[in-house]
Amino acid sequence: MNKISNDLFLKAVKSEPVSRIPVWYMRQAGRSQPEYRKLKEKYSLFDITHNPELCAYVTRLPVENYGVDAAILYKDIMTPLVGLGVDVEIKSSVGPIIKNPIQTLQNVEKLSELSPKRDVPYVLETIKLLTEEQLSVPLIGFGGAPFTLASYMIEGGPSKNYHKTKAMMYRDPATWYLLMDKLGKMTADYLNAQIEAGAAAVQIFDSWVGSLSRADYAEYIKPVMRKIVNNIKMSHPDVPVIMQAVASSHLLVEFRDLKVDAIGIDWRITIENARELVGAGKALQGNLDPSLLLAKEKCIEQATSILKSATKQPGFVFNLGHGVFPEVEPEMLKKLTQHVHTTSEILLKEGM
Repeated sequence: MNKISNDLFLKAVKSEPVSRIPVWYMRQAGRSQPEYRKLKEKYSLFDITHNPELCAYVTRLPVENYGVDAAILYKDIMTPLVGLGVDVEIKSSVGPIIKNPIQTLQNVEKLSELSPKRDVPYVLETIKLLTEEQLSVPLIGFGGAPFTLASYMIEGGPSKNYHKTKAMMYRDPATWYLLMDKLGKMTADYLNAQIEAGAAAVQIFDSWVGSLSRADYAEYIKPVMRKIVNNIKMSHPDVPVIMQAVASSHLLVEFRDLKVDAIGIDWRITIENARELVGAGKALQGNLDPSLLLAKEKCIEQATSILKSATKQPGFVFNLGHGVFPEVEPEMLKKLTQHVHTTSEILLKEGM
């Protein structure tokens, strides 16, 4: 395995002191990059993700182009569902479309069990290629969380309200909890396999769980999340685990007793308030509004404000509150990365 020469990200997510704040961006690999768009003229997302050489190239591009402190595996959260027998297609400008949505207990019972080496060998090969030969920064593996995956599987595709998903959760607990158990095991197995292939950290994306109340999260979701995180930590106690959800400030108090090392926050909450809710011992990651990437001066101004708050104590990774979108200019991400590095280094020295 290549030696990681830049371990700032790993130190930060473990709440250890750093010389500057590390930075990476969700969806940094892909849609906003001209090199990626050129690839997409010839290859589909499926083609790229199933080709370890191409996928590794897309994954490492942001490190080379922007100077970020971590790479995140270029994949889709739906990738492992194929191993369960889910018929999923990623449609451009739409998102995941499920051709056999979950409607009954029998549908859930028929789901297979993921075997990473059998079902997603290309994922593991991409990780090995990156970590053994190509990267000098940590590689972040990732997977979708059960609620978010279930929302696609039940709704049949993207949803604005998750009515069908919530209805199953409320009225059919036997089906719901069996689905959570199956998806929870799949997520843990998938992330453990990524770690064993070489991923230095893993992030769990529960993109849409913010649509639930705190009480519903605690009752219907938290038990399976606890199982996933405990499973990973039992197998790989030294590997950082990051919890990431959108519009979930009201759930931070529920995240705090999960054995995750870091929690992603968005622009809807300040760093100070988030630290109060999360408590000691957990790093934060965030929390720039991605829209600011189109407002260059304001973006730099807001990044400085974030850094002034973030550098008051260890345990912070600069990121976006959501992902990079196609209209973002790559040069802006490079400029922002440099600003975060230089400004945080000055602020940290002043605070010593």
